[in-house]
Amino acid sequence: MNFLQTNLNNFIREVNQIGGTSMNIEQKLFKAATKLIEERFPTGQGSAAAMCTEDGTILTSIAPETINPSTEVCVETGSICEAHKLNKVVTHTICVIREHENSEYKILTPCGVCQERLFFWGPYLKAAVYDEKNMYVYKTLEELQPYYWWKSYEKQAGIQGTKNK
Repeated sequence: MNFLQTNLNNFIREVNQIGGTSMNIEQKLFKAATKLIEERFPTGQGSAAAMCTEDGTILTSIAPETINPSTEVCVETGSICEAHKLNKVVTHTICVIREHENSEYKILTPCGVCQERLFFWGPYLKAAVYDEKNMYVYKTLEELQPYYWWKSYEKQAGIQGTKNK
């Protein structure tokens, strides 16, 4: 096992142990994302995503910096790809950003492209969204997109189009 893989495995192990049983999954995801930001981006701007799978695995990712901005991808993309690679069903997602090391964290709702990618696991997947009172709350994709295009095909296909209920 190479150095990078060893460090990644150690990080994943630490993240999966965050908070023990005293934190709910939403809190664990926030903690996992902010931990990754603090470790990967100790100074300056930073962002990270964290996702939980149905078996409790927490996947985290960042958006890689690129020379050509047209090749950039969203923060969630790495975790989405990892879930597909591992054949895991995602149940929750959060995207956290900060402007610099001394600023407060902000929650970003998944963009339309990421919502489209996340819908693979169904409309009941929960995404963190900004809320003035509590900083963030979780809403299902169905709540974020009550008129999602797939609904036009559900009856015709005879399925609910969900992997996640």
